[in-house]
Amino acid sequence: MKRILLAFDKFKGSLTSDEVADAFAHGIRDVVPHCEIRRIAIADGGEGTTETLCRELSAERVSLTVSDPLGRPIEAHYAISGRTAIIEMAAASGLTLLTSNERNPLKTTTYGTGEMVADAIARGCQHIVLGIGGSATNDGGMGLLEALGCRFLDATGEPLYGCGESLEQIATIDSSTLLPQLTSTRITIACDVDNPLTGECGAARIYAPQKGADEATVVRLDKGMEHFADIVLSTIGIAIKEMAGAGAAGGMGGGCYALLGARLRRGIEVVLELLRFDEYAEGCDLIITGEGRIDRQTLRGKAPHGILRHAQRLGIPVIAVGGSVELSDGLRNSGFRAIYATTPDTMSLDEAMRHDTAKRNLRLTAQRIAQEWLLR
Repeated sequence: MKRILLAFDKFKGSLTSDEVADAFAHGIRDVVPHCEIRRIAIADGGEGTTETLCRELSAERVSLTVSDPLGRPIEAHYAISGRTAIIEMAAASGLTLLTSNERNPLKTTTYGTGEMVADAIARGCQHIVLGIGGSATNDGGMGLLEALGCRFLDATGEPLYGCGESLEQIATIDSSTLLPQLTSTRITIACDVDNPLTGECGAARIYAPQKGADEATVVRLDKGMEHFADIVLSTIGIAIKEMAGAGAAGGMGGGCYALLGARLRRGIEVVLELLRFDEYAEGCDLIITGEGRIDRQTLRGKAPHGILRHAQRLGIPVIAVGGSVELSDGLRNSGFRAIYATTPDTMSLDEAMRHDTAKRNLRLTAQRIAQEWLLR
């Protein structure tokens, strides 16, 4: 009997991971009724990761009131599994929490994310997994660090508010007041970009415009981030200016690495480890994975590529499925046994994104894969 593992991320804007797997399982059983189908919902560390891990790990969901990117109270939630807290930065400091007119990375703060981390530590968590996608901020993690007890002082010794415009004013960093529990807390940053802190590929230049920054603001933020890195180097002795991943989430990666000893890892690798994915996959004949779009970005740490890397170590073939597919030489040579698009060439994007249409296209694709790969 064939054993198939379905390991799908969501099809963003159309179907959840579970809905994708449901449609696919129906399609496979239309053709091969008696095959064994295992399924596991996955995420790559971005938005939706907490919900996925809550469900798959039967984790406890925690809700609390924290500060949004502009300091207003907002209800946010995270998950606790054992002594591990799974926190999405976007829940407290996300771009989607602001209207287009409110976006201003000089003013936005990561303080609310720090409040979530502090709450998890107070509840006895000893491992913090922090997904840092979708941020509205460019404060180098100042706000988060402030919420955890770190003090940033200006030239007169006055404390600074943790936001983008404060970076250029930092004269002293006092980390002696950080929560004492942090010395025994392991922090993992789920980070899928490798941008440095400053420069043409840095946090401000690449990401601040989508967060509301004009050119003058980008220049100011980049100079502020460079100043922040210089103060970190002179105060703590850690160089973060050119470190890969330091520019993630408006410098959150670099700030947490330097002051909290955080480890930066690919989001999908963190998720697959938490889910004990290799145990699910053991003994399977085929893994089918996918997300809404498969293109060259898929190979830069997206969920299907993470699945492929694990499956290759286990010697299990992998088929990738996307609502849309843009093939490249890299994808053709990546190791996927096959790559399928669910949307017919003649179908409009609006039609393909409709809930029932997306499910029908997935079921038809599953039938095709079953005929071409499982009946051989």
